[in-house]
Amino acid sequence: MIKAHNLSKRFGDFLAVDQANFEVKAGEVMVLLGPNGAGKTTTVRMLTSIIKPSNGYATIAGYSVIDQPAEVRSRVGVLTEHHGLYKRMNAEEYLDFFGQLYRIPSTVISKRRDELLHQFGLYDVKRKRLGEYSKGMRQKLALSRALIHEPPVLLLDEPTSAMDPSSARMVRDAILQLRSRDRAIILCTHNLAEAEELADKIAIIRLGKILFFDELSTLKEKLIGPAEYIVKLSESVSDWTYLNTANSIRLEFSTPYELKFSVLHSETDAPFLLKSLINDGLQIKEFSQIQRSLEQAYLKVVRDGFTTDTGLIK
Repeated sequence: MIKAHNLSKRFGDFLAVDQANFEVKAGEVMVLLGPNGAGKTTTVRMLTSIIKPSNGYATIAGYSVIDQPAEVRSRVGVLTEHHGLYKRMNAEEYLDFFGQLYRIPSTVISKRRDELLHQFGLYDVKRKRLGEYSKGMRQKLALSRALIHEPPVLLLDEPTSAMDPSSARMVRDAILQLRSRDRAIILCTHNLAEAEELADKIAIIRLGKILFFDELSTLKEKLIGPAEYIVKLSESVSDWTYLNTANSIRLEFSTPYELKFSVLHSETDAPFLLKSLINDGLQIKEFSQIQRSLEQAYLKVVRDGFTTDTGLIK
């Protein structure tokens, strides 16, 4: 649904995006992470045919962002950092206006508009002027505008910024539902907990170059290391030399009531480890995986300049 190949953009002597490569299939959410000025917004602008790439190419739903810009723009829904709301309009007028720009039949516009206003909790204030909306309400209306034409591709820049927790939860749930409708989504956010919840794939960009692109689980495994498990016991044990474990399982530390293991293959090693411990007669009170956060991996890439291909960037 979304494909970028060596996508690059240069402004004079400044290389804003340097040979970006990624693909997002229908039904997937790719989260694009990076510090301010990393090239996220420039990448999104190229994907929406707002600016032309200097090199490389990209396609949206099979259409070239260079040669078929009108087709691309009709098939993307975009939520930008600055919404461009018309503050003297109300929500009904605003969504009707954009529905007409997309040449949607008026009866379809009315139905789709009301569905979106209900979905994002704006129906009761649909005739209030947008200048009176809070930041969170404006954000939800801007997202409604991006969805009015039911695009197969969504490009969302900080979709939950300035929202209270309840509204942010509503928007995240909407994104999860949209993914299930065979729609490809690229999401830019600084909220790493949000990224971890929503992402199928993660792309981390720094200084215009994508340093890592893969599934979230692979990112954690490559940048943080093997999965780790804590075992807590109800009876103390002092001798661990007899433990029957596989070569891919390693005992990292132990106390009389607690063990910590690292495993290379969680899906197969964790059940094997638990079964082995029970067979060895240990009285297990708790067996749990230590959570490896996206924040750990992200900071390793952005702060240390680490990539899985080249190691540490100086």
